[in-house]
Amino acid sequence: MFINRETKIHFYTLHFFSLYSLMKIVRTTYLSLGSNQGNKLQNLQSAVNLIDEKAGAIKKVSSVYKTAPWGFDSDDFYNICIEVSTNLNPENLISKLLGIEKSLGRKRNNDEQYNARIIDIDILLFEDEIIFAPDLIVPHPRMLDRKFVMVPLTEIAANFRHPIEKQTILMCLQNCDDKSDIKKIEEEIIRPISLFEKYNYIAIEGNIGAGKTSLAKMIGDDYNAKLVLERFADNPFLPKYYKDMERYAFPLEMSFLADRYNQLTEDLAQFDLFKSFIVSDYYIFKSLIFAQVSLHKDEYALYRKIFDVMYREISKPDLYVYLYQNTDRLLRNIKKRGRDYEQEIKPEYLDKIHSGYSTFIKSEEGLNTLVIDVSELDFVNSSDDYRTVINQISEYK
Repeated sequence: MFINRETKIHFYTLHFFSLYSLMKIVRTTYLSLGSNQGNKLQNLQSAVNLIDEKAGAIKKVSSVYKTAPWGFDSDDFYNICIEVSTNLNPENLISKLLGIEKSLGRKRNNDEQYNARIIDIDILLFEDEIIFAPDLIVPHPRMLDRKFVMVPLTEIAANFRHPIEKQTILMCLQNCDDKSDIKKIEEEIIRPISLFEKYNYIAIEGNIGAGKTSLAKMIGDDYNAKLVLERFADNPFLPKYYKDMERYAFPLEMSFLADRYNQLTEDLAQFDLFKSFIVSDYYIFKSLIFAQVSLHKDEYALYRKIFDVMYREISKPDLYVYLYQNTDRLLRNIKKRGRDYEQEIKPEYLDKIHSGYSTFIKSEEGLNTLVIDVSELDFVNSSDDYRTVINQISEYK
């Protein structure tokens, strides 16, 4: 079939944009936050925490500035500006921010009048984009006239160039005609520390069906991490092993060990400029745990010699996360995901695997280990449960 040049161009253009839409590009945005009701400092802190949780990583937080209300009479405001690294587009970002305002008790009026508020969050800048939409104008049309915006913004982005004015934020502040008083207070907003700032490499482990790959993918997607996923589906011995464990145990474990070693040495050695950190859904010691369960004594002795040589060459993760699920839940998960070769797995086999992991965790004192019980959590389908897991990882010291 003949395809003309215009058709080819149209096809490749559609293909490019379909791929582009699947990518999560991380971009920088600057937000202004203000509060003049209730516990103003706590309102700002809560908003910053929720933005970090739902919209993107907080890179910078300005000092807190006290100012009189702008355009109406009320209590003084506390104001800050923050720099956020986000993979949301502007439309989704403003939707998230409005949701955060609402969750903190903000009630927006339909009129254009200024009024007191528990929290106010505005998008000031989004990269160097100029946006005119019904619900969003960027750069913020009134930011250059407001010292309570320009002073904290200059503190964290003095050299950023305003997309329309073509001047730095510092120069824009110097040209600002606002004569209102602005005072820096001593109290500070604590910047949440993102996963990629705490860790360079996180390994997530668990029994068969615990959800380690799902969690690794979710973290990779949300935090722009480089994923290292076990290539179990490509192993030709795996279906055979579940049918005849006695016969295929040794070739299976050896093939897994070789593949895991090659993958980890290659992927962990490569530095990706476009990724924040590395997250894997296994650690090389997994090989030894499964080998202990499946191999005969003499086979295991040989296997252990080979493993010890390889293990010395593998980088240890900054954090080793073990997802614990009880056996009944594991069996339900295995049945639900429907891999034919897994359907005959016995509870006793899963118990032996967990026992092996438990022994490993207790004996590996040099490994920074966090055990999370996810037996009652559904972090794949529940955003609250997912946040519970992420918070445990983020807060672990």
